[in-house]
Amino acid sequence: MLPLWALWLIACGVFLIVEIFTVSFFMFWPGIGAFLAFIAAVLGASFPVQVGVFAISTIILIIFMKPIITKLFKTNDVPMNSTSLIGKVGVVIKEIDNSASTGQVKVAGELWSAFSDNESIIPNGISVTITGIEGVKLKVKQNN
Repeated sequence: MLPLWALWLIACGVFLIVEIFTVSFFMFWPGIGAFLAFIAAVLGASFPVQVGVFAISTIILIIFMKPIITKLFKTNDVPMNSTSLIGKVGVVIKEIDNSASTGQVKVAGELWSAFSDNESIIPNGISVTITGIEGVKLKVKQNN
């Protein structure tokens, strides 16, 4: 039979390997708790003390460290360039006709395929406002 310290070390390794595959930073804390229980076992603590060290350290680490780590590794969701076009004004370069599936708009220096939000035909040179994006086409409405 394996000594208790070896079981704690194996548990530590298992938790950390699971963490590698989940990258949630949740299994990391029981891995650290198992390592601390391993140290307690090596120092000669009884099994109930080892379990206590594991449980208490894991709970404390989850409660206090997880929010800090989550904040530290927070990613800033940057909106896509296309999403930033909504609400902008463009000019029709190629007549917009939904029934013929034609239409191009120049907005922010870029050419985009476009369709009308109300099925109306919008001629060249008319100012439009982008109301949405569907796939790679801008949904536009004619400005008054």
